[in-house]
Amino acid sequence: MQPRDLKPELFAGYPPEARKLVTAHLDLLRELPLSFVPSLLREAIDYDYRFPAERVALDREFAGLSALSPAQISQRFQAFAQISLSSNLEEFDWINLPAQFVEQQSAYLWSTHQLDAFRKAATDYGAQVEAAASPETIPVSRLGIAVIGQGVTSYDGNLFRNLRPHGTYFSRVNPDRGLNLLLAGVEARAQSHPIPYGHWYVDGGKPESHSSSVTCVSYSGLESTRAALLKKMQAEIARPGMGPEELRTIMARLVPADLGMDKAGDAVLDRFQVKLLTEGSGTQIFSTTFAQWTAREALRRAQPLTLMVRFAPRQRQRPMNELLSNAKGNPEMDPVGSLIDGDMGAWYHWINQQRLSGSARSSFLVWFEGHSQALAISPGLPKGTESSTEKNLGDLLSLATT
Repeated sequence: MQPRDLKPELFAGYPPEARKLVTAHLDLLRELPLSFVPSLLREAIDYDYRFPAERVALDREFAGLSALSPAQISQRFQAFAQISLSSNLEEFDWINLPAQFVEQQSAYLWSTHQLDAFRKAATDYGAQVEAAASPETIPVSRLGIAVIGQGVTSYDGNLFRNLRPHGTYFSRVNPDRGLNLLLAGVEARAQSHPIPYGHWYVDGGKPESHSSSVTCVSYSGLESTRAALLKKMQAEIARPGMGPEELRTIMARLVPADLGMDKAGDAVLDRFQVKLLTEGSGTQIFSTTFAQWTAREALRRAQPLTLMVRFAPRQRQRPMNELLSNAKGNPEMDPVGSLIDGDMGAWYHWINQQRLSGSARSSFLVWFEGHSQALAISPGLPKGTESSTEKNLGDLLSLATT
């Protein structure tokens, strides 16, 4: 089937808002090459379960393409139109299974030496979409907070090494009520700027008490979901002929109900959490990986104004079969190794935050939990310097955000 043959009834299986979006732009979709359309439908089919920032971006993309003339569309998608596809791909149900089509298309393009051409076409298209997007205006500068080293009594290593050139290192931080002060700051921002999914608290362990105005995702909160997923993975791995590609396809099709998640929950957040566990490598078994990947995906997809991530101790490395089967009910923890993971995770957190709009005005704070070391980055603080002035976490948060 080709895009020119698309009809409204073919999208009957789409969720309501996704169906409305796609059928409103059928004339556009009919003009696009088959090598491109499923990639667009892969984003659109989950429209009902996407964050507001993602919906806005997709609406803008459709609107921008709809504003092009037929000649402009032909020129913009010329490189995609030159990609040849097999009859099997043309006959695939790419309308209802666009993600699976994209996977199979990638394998086919690689086998036919067309992957480089497709990648260049996709990169050029992405640059055009980004160039056409107007800069987003946000009501307050973004703030990132990373809390690392939970459970570590002492550490002599050099923390925040990658971040020090970008901010001020504080060596005499009063750790009393540190977490409470940081969470209070997050909650205050959420109350002052009440934007859906605009303020997040991610915890690699058990979360502290927090306001309902803050979106919370935690490793312990998904314990039963992780157990259900690992059980499914073990069952699939035990099947004859099961390989990594087949397992990935099966995991990509899982929805919250498949993992026992409450149907009365937040549909958008539940889908997000399932994707964290099914698309992230190691998020099911390592709390530090879970925290880092959640921060990355929250910034990429929800683009929050505030994101606080707390890293908790992870289990020590063991053979993968043991990790997946959860053979040991009480695994040995590795607090120092988790501190090192968290230190690198904080670096990635800041990098990913800098990719969002308003990065020049954004702020960042990382703290060695329970200790006197912290580092703050903001436009008003000097870079690559140290301060021995005694301050608490509330003071540092004020410094970073003013």
